[in-house]
Amino acid sequence: MITGILIAAALVGGTGLVIGLLLGVAGKKFAVEVNEKEIAVREQLPGNNCGGCGYPGCDGLAAAIAAGKAPVNGCPVGGNEVAKAIAAIMGEEIKEGRRMTAFVKCAGDCESSRNNYVYDGVEDCSVMAFIPGGGEKKCHHGCLGYGTCVKACNFDAIRVINGIAHVDKEKCKACGQCVAVCPHHLIELVPYEQTVKVSCSSQDKGKATMNACDKGCIGCKKCEKNCPVQAITVTDNVAHIDYDKCTNCGLAKRIVRDIVSSDTRFQSEKLFVLARESFFALEPAKHEKVAIYEVNQRISNGWGIVRAATLRNNP
Repeated sequence: MITGILIAAALVGGTGLVIGLLLGVAGKKFAVEVNEKEIAVREQLPGNNCGGCGYPGCDGLAAAIAAGKAPVNGCPVGGNEVAKAIAAIMGEEIKEGRRMTAFVKCAGDCESSRNNYVYDGVEDCSVMAFIPGGGEKKCHHGCLGYGTCVKACNFDAIRVINGIAHVDKEKCKACGQCVAVCPHHLIELVPYEQTVKVSCSSQDKGKATMNACDKGCIGCKKCEKNCPVQAITVTDNVAHIDYDKCTNCGLAKRIVRDIVSSDTRFQSEKLFVLARESFFALEPAKHEKVAIYEVNQRISNGWGIVRAATLRNNP
């Protein structure tokens, strides 16, 4: 009885010893070398796994940086501080990068834009491709306002307010997730310090834009002609700003503007004054109210023609 127990114990112990030796040899032979730099880099990354860097999470970026396949400032969320820490680990020098933030190129809120019909269905911008007319809004280029970008943001930096998406630039990490999911490609990354931006993406001609939205760019080129550094160009009926050239002088929004309705005629009893900035969507970072303080009107044969409306900023 005792002899049997001893034999069994010896067999089990011997088997365990052999297995342990085999595992030890296999561990040595098939060991995967650990890149100490990769571990150190991973510890510096924020761990959001947002994918804004283009790699599958922070682990993927850390491996790519350690292997020299990605730049040390490849993490858009970490910013300059993380980039400097990683550069020190990799033994590289890095210049401080430009902070970026997402910006929605649309100002057509519920009061400014017009709808073709009332939509009642799934509230997701990506679904609008299957809806007649691409959605209820008359403008087919603007923000749909159903918050696909809000759902994609991991930093709670986007809110849909009054029908259009707004970005909190203080919370935004410029990861690019909202840029990727916007079906109208309205969101772009702009310099954090940029104060003058174009809040319109409509490529329709002036009349069509005016019929769809009160804040659309009509492509009049007044901003382009008056920009002192040639930072503004109008292509496809909408203004674009070269942020590398722009000095944020604000001249385009300070120019005295004549809003002429292209000899648009209307019955005098229904005088319609189209008074807004000629560069309709060019707006400063701080919203400034605009007031009509002079309107010259000429009445002829029962019809009125708005000759000019001069705008100025409220104090």
